[in-house]
Amino acid sequence: MSNAGDSIAVALERLAAGRPVAIPTETVYGLAADALDDVAVQGVFTLKRRPPTNPLIVHVSDVSMAQEVIRGWDGRGERLAEAFWPGPLTMIYPKAPTVPGIVTAGGSTVAVRVPRHPLALELIRQHGEPLVAPSANPSGYVSPTSAGHVREHFTEEEVYVLDGGPCLEGLESTVIDMTREVPTILRPGVIGAAAIAEVLRSEVRSGVSTAFGTTRSPGVEGPHYQPVAPVVLASTIAAVTELLERVTGFAVVLPPPTASIAIEPPHMILAMPHNAREYARELYASLRQADAMRPSAIIVGLPDASSSEGDEAAIWLAVHERLRRAAARGT
Repeated sequence: MSNAGDSIAVALERLAAGRPVAIPTETVYGLAADALDDVAVQGVFTLKRRPPTNPLIVHVSDVSMAQEVIRGWDGRGERLAEAFWPGPLTMIYPKAPTVPGIVTAGGSTVAVRVPRHPLALELIRQHGEPLVAPSANPSGYVSPTSAGHVREHFTEEEVYVLDGGPCLEGLESTVIDMTREVPTILRPGVIGAAAIAEVLRSEVRSGVSTAFGTTRSPGVEGPHYQPVAPVVLASTIAAVTELLERVTGFAVVLPPPTASIAIEPPHMILAMPHNAREYARELYASLRQADAMRPSAIIVGLPDASSSEGDEAAIWLAVHERLRRAAARGT
């Protein structure tokens, strides 16, 4: 048996015992448990200190397994699955009776996707049941994009980590509500509205994340992506300089990717990639690296996305959304 096979065998034992396993996906590492076992799912909520009003994404191995946890699968879902699964697209449909209410925060809909990572897919296939897998970090903190990030938060006794290397996308999946007449994106990701509309050959909207008083989309309620140090956003180099003058102690600066800036001690700088996809892939790791320096503040120069189009524009939109929420202290 290969090392990967050994690791999956251990992960399967943990899942069968109702214990959480951190799994790699193309987006972020997830804290996995059997989605149909409400006791195991409660263990994930407890370990993460996640509010019970924040629903979870159900991860499946294929469309067939997806149809076991939803009702009303239609041609639109089939087209999107063919185009984007496995991949970072989560679809919301009415939930099947087999899905525990704890997974959906008591709501009538469920979010489902097929992750694009061979270890995650093999684990789900061998386990034979879908998995919930919210980000493998304490609720509200920066999401983990490597096995090492997960180990910063949980002991081996608490969580077995299935190490699949660094995440390829680095941002959580796009979430789209398919229960509406016009499919509506509730959380942006690297797959944008234009790409989805092209596949569906119909309108796609971006909208609010709640309906009938219940949060439908995972990952939109409460604080998210926030380091311990406060994150402050700046739209220009001049704004970065002005913020630095007001910092007590020292700041770590993530400058705009296409701008040049000189930083004087005691402040420090972490350069970010120019390419949108690479920036997204590195964002959470960079925020974690900055936070580990224990600065008074993390100043982020917002990337200029004004001239971006297509997939690049969608990625920058998702990056901006994550950064705004990282900077939204107390929300």
